[in-house]
Amino acid sequence: MDRTSEIELRSGSRMPVMGLGTWQLRDDTVQAVETALQLGYRLIDTSGDYGTQQGIGEGIRRSGLERADIFLVTKVEETDNAYEATRKNLDELQLDHADLVLIHRPPRTGSGESLWRGLLQAKNEGLATDIGVSNYTIELIDELTNATGEAPVVNQIEWSPFGHSEAMLREATRRGIAIQAYSPLTRSRRLDDDTLSHIATRYGKTPAQLVIRWNLQRGTIPLPKANQASHMEENLDVFDFAIDETDMRQLNMLNQHYSSLGTLAYL
Repeated sequence: MDRTSEIELRSGSRMPVMGLGTWQLRDDTVQAVETALQLGYRLIDTSGDYGTQQGIGEGIRRSGLERADIFLVTKVEETDNAYEATRKNLDELQLDHADLVLIHRPPRTGSGESLWRGLLQAKNEGLATDIGVSNYTIELIDELTNATGEAPVVNQIEWSPFGHSEAMLREATRRGIAIQAYSPLTRSRRLDDDTLSHIATRYGKTPAQLVIRWNLQRGTIPLPKANQASHMEENLDVFDFAIDETDMRQLNMLNQHYSSLGTLAYL
């Protein structure tokens, strides 16, 4: 595995094994995205409510990369008309399609079947190559699937050694649903953990690098946010080592269902 590695989604599409998160990345978004792409990132994650899409689109254009070489993820909100919101997102990005469009979070009641049907329409019209969900429980995913006959290819959820769900990973794997991990670095709030620091030192890596590598070895797709080139480079420098089984078990045992948002939405 290296920084160019990809996984195959259930649909047959290929997705990079890690990406750049852009939540609150509003300071010089254009330069940050252009720099990330120059360094080797090929997956960029955004949303209609992040306020970053215009800058991301411009950063993609300035990078000089072919559109086919970039995997772009965006999201629609639970109160949106999902089809119209997808078109609006693409207008902001000035792109003709997204590689993946997600329902950002489930509505207050139900699974969001009308949202899902809107994304299915967007997919059928070529506005989205693939569609998925974010912050969904397995039960809500099953409701969407049973109602429409089509399951999401991705569930994007908060995921770190300190907050994750073995049951979610097991069930998502069984259903062929990839997990994208947002806030994989706990927004830096748990990176000073003694166990994390001790293990990272043995590998000559930072705690952040260890956490990203943990995600990769668990088969989840980390989306660490960074706006400085040095942090982007650090986050990419995780393909020259492997965490051994004993240390992986120790990291798994850090799980306290911790959430930087207060609760893990998918539990």
